[in-house]
Amino acid sequence: MHEEFGAATPSGGNVPEYTVSEISGAIRRTLEGSFSRVRVRGEITEFKRYPSGHIYFSLKDEQGKISGVVWRGSVSRLGLVPENGLEIIATGKVSAYGERSSYQLIVERMEYAGEGALLARIERLRLKLGEEGLFDPARKRPLPLLPRVIGVVTSPQGAVLHDICTTLKRRFPRPVVVWPVPVQGEGAAAQIVAAINGFSALDGKGAVPRPDVLIVARGGGSLEDLMAFNDEGVVRAAAACSIPLISAVGHETDTTLIDFASDRRAPTPTAAAEMAVPVRSELLADIEHRAARAMGALARQMQTARLRLDRAAASLPDLPALMQTARMQLDDRSRRLDVALPALVQRRKADLVAVERHMPAVETLLSGRRTRVVVLAGAFQSGMQHTLQRQEVRLGRSRVSSAPLMALLRERRIALAGMVGQLEAVSPQAVLARGYALVTADGHPVTKAAGLKVGQQVELTFGDGSCRAVVGGRPVQGRLDL
Repeated sequence: MHEEFGAATPSGGNVPEYTVSEISGAIRRTLEGSFSRVRVRGEITEFKRYPSGHIYFSLKDEQGKISGVVWRGSVSRLGLVPENGLEIIATGKVSAYGERSSYQLIVERMEYAGEGALLARIERLRLKLGEEGLFDPARKRPLPLLPRVIGVVTSPQGAVLHDICTTLKRRFPRPVVVWPVPVQGEGAAAQIVAAINGFSALDGKGAVPRPDVLIVARGGGSLEDLMAFNDEGVVRAAAACSIPLISAVGHETDTTLIDFASDRRAPTPTAAAEMAVPVRSELLADIEHRAARAMGALARQMQTARLRLDRAAASLPDLPALMQTARMQLDDRSRRLDVALPALVQRRKADLVAVERHMPAVETLLSGRRTRVVVLAGAFQSGMQHTLQRQEVRLGRSRVSSAPLMALLRERRIALAGMVGQLEAVSPQAVLARGYALVTADGHPVTKAAGLKVGQQVELTFGDGSCRAVVGGRPVQGRLDL
């Protein structure tokens, strides 16, 4: 300090004189010389990211605060994503800003301030996402038994991708689609989110096939190295992924938040590949075993069915004997029918002839019907005249109007006309008037052509008279020509 500013003198006249710029520069050189590279622990506050790419913030503790800046070229090498409230250890150098007479910490790298702070931050985020239901077991989907395509989100460098591909080839070779991403450092979380969302958005119609299962993996590391998989964006992307997802981050003892959101958690990348596909030989052996069991069960069922069929066949009667008996009965019924049918026809003919002998002549029936109609009409007319006379006597006595009697008379006349019409409808004469003819031979009606002989005389009765005819010629289609 004395070399920089000179020796102090008791007399004010010997005090050196400096410009503001000289003082600022001297302070800056002193700070940078005394604190060439430091590590400062504190909590980030007043965090701002400018369009230029620079980051400005402050680090504070219980008793003090210091301004800090990260130049644009150092942002990608910080090692973490700074944010307000995050307790970190910043590595850099102290420098002065002469225009404001202030000093600041130029940060080149950041790291979390111990695992305790990291774990507390992770726990707070876990509770928050758990309350939203992102870790609900009901949301987890089963893995497909044998996926056609497997997607992998991991770093292209390292042994993780090699272990996954080797395990798949050994167990059951399947096509693998790799989305390379950085698995730690600045920007790693954002690229992991983009990879998961990109796989989820595939429809399988383009050049890149849509995977049936997705593996997000990385090798082991410290808690700081695994922080990209504790990022809130990565966890939300894993929970929203439309493809069943297996997380395989770190070693078996490592746990990250993506493990809670994934559908299955594998302790290692190799275990994730084992979960994704079955062992081909074991699958074939299981299929053969199931096929053998199915064939055995089918054989047992066939044997049981055959035994039941044999028992049923043994209890059945002798079918040839039954057929022979039925055939004999049929022959017997046929012979009896040949004899009984002509006898039945003969009896029916005899009954018909007997009925014909007792039937009256048609003229007698017609004259009887006419006589009955005339008698009924006369009796009705006489009754009506008698009724009219009695009504006239009553009318003469009571001097009542004749209108009801005339109405009754009309009604009775209508009823009489209806009865006459019904009688005419059933009259044989009405049937003959419609074009039919009655054939009689020897005074008896002829109902069948087979009852006539060639040369026999018959009488034809029509609606307006009758005439005689002689049967002659040959039968035409079951009829005789007259």
